Amino acid sequence: MARVNHSFPPFYEQDSEILILGSFPSVKSRELGFYYMHKQNRFWKILESVFNTTIGDDISSKKEFLKNNHIALWDVIKSCNIKGSSDSSITKVIPNNINKLIKETNIKYIFTTGKKAHELYNKYILPKTHIEATCLYSPSPANCAIPFAKIVENYQVINKKK
Repeated sequence: MARVNHSFPPFYEQDSEILILGSFPSVKSRELGFYYMHKQNRFWKILESVFNTTIGDDISSKKEFLKNNHIALWDVIKSCNIKGSSDSSITKVIPNNINKLIKETNIKYIFTTGKKAHELYNKYILPKTHIEATCLYSPSPANCAIPFAKIVENYQVINKKK
């Protein structure tokens, strides 16, 4: 168990309308400095299916996709104790100042990726933002029990909010 700080900034533009929040970046995402970068994480493949597009593997392509679709990405947690990338091991949470990001953007809809992100959002962030978040399935490779098609169907709600 190690004390870890979130090591890269949120991705957003002033005209972002949708905010997708994870719990805390994986070890691989922390190494590469961007969201959902573990090769087995299904996040980017899910968005490709939802938006019927192709998103390149490089960070600049991912940012361009997010910008064009008015999507912001961040995580609920600023720092915590965590073992590897395991959400179930997270303790001693310090949340990010998501309310500040919301005030700097046009965020209208908030989604959380997974139960842990949703639980932490409701505990630490909802009392400040007063914006209910929609809980989406986790795209993590640890959540392989849910078929890909079912996860894509779950994420369709993002595209309907555009």
